Amino acid sequence: MNFRIATISDLQEMQQLYIETIQSVCKNDYNSAQIEAWISGVKNINRWTEVIETQFVLLAIIQNQIVGFGTLKDGNYIDFFYIHKDFQRQGIADKILAELELEAQKQHSKIITSDISITAKPFFEKKGFVVKAQQKNIRLGVELINYKMEKHLL
Repeated sequence: MNFRIATISDLQEMQQLYIETIQSVCKNDYNSAQIEAWISGVKNINRWTEVIETQFVLLAIIQNQIVGFGTLKDGNYIDFFYIHKDFQRQGIADKILAELELEAQKQHSKIITSDISITAKPFFEKKGFVVKAQQKNIRLGVELINYKMEKHLL
């Protein structure tokens, strides 16, 4: 597995991974209406383009395929964090998170935060994140639960 920074040419593959991962991996924690509302964000091309242009966007690559990605906004906020549905439980998330934490430290951040799905919450708890609040987000009239979580960096 290799890492590299995303470019705009990676956008379509990143969006496909985002959609397929949410549809597959999150189906036990969110119903179909919630998943449809969640993945509707993929249509906001301006937001995705801005992420690639302004955030630290790290791709995990195996045999020229994106198998996961994580983004760090403003040096201390994990905005996107997704692992390909066919590459779950292979240590990819561990490695991406470690790299994002390292980047946050390089940017002199003491705390790293994120809004974490029900599905990803156990992973982030194992990695030292603590829940600060449960949040109810409304997207396309559908309520989505997630958690504001944070971790103090060493």
